[in-house]
Amino acid sequence: MLDPENDSGANPGNPRGPGPPENPALRNPQTTPGHPSNLWAVQSGPEHLPQMAKSKKNAAHDHEPQVRNRRARYDFEITDTLECGIKLTGTEIKSVRLGQISLQEGYIRAELEPPTLTLHGVHISEYANASSAAQHEPARPRRLLAHKREIRKLAREASAKGMAIVPLEVTWRNGHAKLVIGLGKGKRRFDKRQSMRAKDDRKQIREQ
Repeated sequence: MLDPENDSGANPGNPRGPGPPENPALRNPQTTPGHPSNLWAVQSGPEHLPQMAKSKKNAAHDHEPQVRNRRARYDFEITDTLECGIKLTGTEIKSVRLGQISLQEGYIRAELEPPTLTLHGVHISEYANASSAAQHEPARPRRLLAHKREIRKLAREASAKGMAIVPLEVTWRNGHAKLVIGLGKGKRRFDKRQSMRAKDDRKQIREQ
């Protein structure tokens, strides 16, 4: 028989006596300060999601195919380069992302006044999934975007005998197509043979 005065809340069915007091936080761990689930909830708040999505999108665009004009450095001794923006239509951008652009026959005209850069001779294939009304002209002249002082500098240097401005490669920056152009002097036949010999030597060294 239990003595009411000495009863301390022991459970008659539990011979070990009363257990430790219950921690209310264990009922819902997410209410505990510093709990990993709470930290994740803070770190994955709405203000973080757009940044993650944007960085993934930019990273994807930065891995678009790069198109190089390999013949340019064979025909010209490049002395200076410049990365420019390029004005493209919607179907042109889609074709360039698929690598359907040829730079080999391209060249750039630079004008002092007004300072402008115009790309000629570059072929961008028509986009197969576009309607005929939305298609672009594959070999049309295209405007390049650069600072005025840079355009004037190129225009003055390109006016010298034997100098030309040629497209070198298409790159991508945050989803935007960029064209790297080069100022170069035309090589003589002897210079071209020297370039080919140096290229072969480098290839043999890599294979060793």
